Amino acid sequence: MDNRVNHAIIMAAGRGLRMMPLTDRIPKAMAPHGESTLIANGIKKLESYFKHIYITVGYKGAMLSSHVIENNVSAVFNTEGKGNSWWLYNTLIKTIDEPIFVLTCDNIIEMDFKLFLEDYSKQGSPACMIIPVKPVEGIEGDYIVKDKDNYVEKFDRENPTELYCSGIQIINPSMVNELTDAKDDFNEVWNQLIDQKQLICSNLVPDDWYSVDNLDQLEKINESI
Repeated sequence: MDNRVNHAIIMAAGRGLRMMPLTDRIPKAMAPHGESTLIANGIKKLESYFKHIYITVGYKGAMLSSHVIENNVSAVFNTEGKGNSWWLYNTLIKTIDEPIFVLTCDNIIEMDFKLFLEDYSKQGSPACMIIPVKPVEGIEGDYIVKDKDNYVEKFDRENPTELYCSGIQIINPSMVNELTDAKDDFNEVWNQLIDQKQLICSNLVPDDWYSVDNLDQLEKINESI
């Protein structure tokens, strides 16, 4: 019996400007990680949890598509020139009426995905649940401000909190399409869901998390393997 959850997607369409000159030759998702690549290792972590793994590609999309197809993904969506949430409204994924795990290719994580899906159910299966991480020194971005019931109130870059938004989330695409106007950027999607109290913050954080955004961070993570 296959006990895996149905759907996960890895967003890998970015240009990776801060990883030049490496990304002049290859897409960021194919940056070397151990004996493989960032995205191949990400797919490998998902395989035992999810039946269907989807990938978004953009920059050097043909090269990346060939690479991930070799790693047995279910589908590839070309989102070149589009925003990071375009696929949510403009591909067949929009019809999925169940949770889909959303990750990015530059997030290196250790987590029990089933525990987070259980937490999603316990919190009422909202349109979207953000999975927070503990802030890491040297990595900049948005901090999560939430109320006592875990509803996200806003994202704040100026005033750090104990929880950082890495972009990892669980989404019900059908619900999001019903509740929001189509947007190309997840920040705009989230703001609409905040207004409707449909953006929840998970009670859990991954066991380990690191983001690779430049060559120094790539070198650091490879040295730790």
